[in-house]
Amino acid sequence: MVSDPVVPASVVSALVLQNTPFDAPLAAELFFLGRVLFGSVLAFNGLNHFLDVEAMTEYAESKGVPKPMGAVVLTGGMLVVGGVGTVLGLFRTFSVGALATFLLVATPVMHDFWAVPNVRRDREVIHFTKNATMLGAALVLLALSGVPWPYVPSF
Repeated sequence: MVSDPVVPASVVSALVLQNTPFDAPLAAELFFLGRVLFGSVLAFNGLNHFLDVEAMTEYAESKGVPKPMGAVVLTGGMLVVGGVGTVLGLFRTFSVGALATFLLVATPVMHDFWAVPNVRRDREVIHFTKNATMLGAALVLLALSGVPWPYVPSF
């Protein structure tokens, strides 16, 4: 009979997660930089919902979105509030949750590459995969929303 190998305690302790996710050298700084890039790009996209509301509404209507102007305003708000909250590290679960929800819903509705003519398919595939990547980043941030983030303003 083969017995389970005994793993030395020193190996087990080396495999245990560090005290916080940001203890490694430069981890806090890189996390902050990632937050700024991720949140500011999405906040800027949300701002564009308001600056070009007519074109955004027409595009949403062409995709069959119900109440397209309301959807444009709502999603623009989600992106601005979620993006700014992510950059600042404030209301983390709400902020990142808003971004993840937007990406989860908007990606298959607005970038339905499987339902568009070949002429537009490549562009929609790019947008779909870009949004899927951002959704992955949002889910990582959401998973970390319950731990203290570095470089968060205190009021």
